[in-house]
Amino acid sequence: MPKYYLTKERLEELRGELNDLKDKKRLEIAEKLKHAKEYGDLSENSEYAQTREEQSVVEARIFELEELLKKAVIIKKSERSDKVEVGSTITAKNGGKIVCYTIVGAYETKPEEGKISDQSPLGQSFLGHQVGDSVVVNAPSGQVVYQLMKIE
Repeated sequence: MPKYYLTKERLEELRGELNDLKDKKRLEIAEKLKHAKEYGDLSENSEYAQTREEQSVVEARIFELEELLKKAVIIKKSERSDKVEVGSTITAKNGGKIVCYTIVGAYETKPEEGKISDQSPLGQSFLGHQVGDSVVVNAPSGQVVYQLMKIE
């Protein structure tokens, strides 16, 4: 069974979104459908068709969130930081450039903030390594080598 790594804050955000969809959005769509049915012939009723499509999208998102929350694992900051794991913040050197990344779950990825997924090629390459290791990443442009300098 796959695991979805989330911070406690992100888990609460997703729960809030799920509750909002179930408690508010479903009721809004039901009202829209009721209103659209009053126009008569449903086969030529564009408002009805559009609302049914919206309902389908909302129900799909509800299903996705429920499945995700069932398999969610909260990222806990490890006391030991000798190996890179989900939740680690790393500093590495690539040529003359120093980079800093935090390894997060796929639902929290924000590359512009240095948060990379544990499922990405870069994130997967760092997992399990220790300070001093050379980490080889297979990128579309070829292999990139990082020197792991620090794990927090």
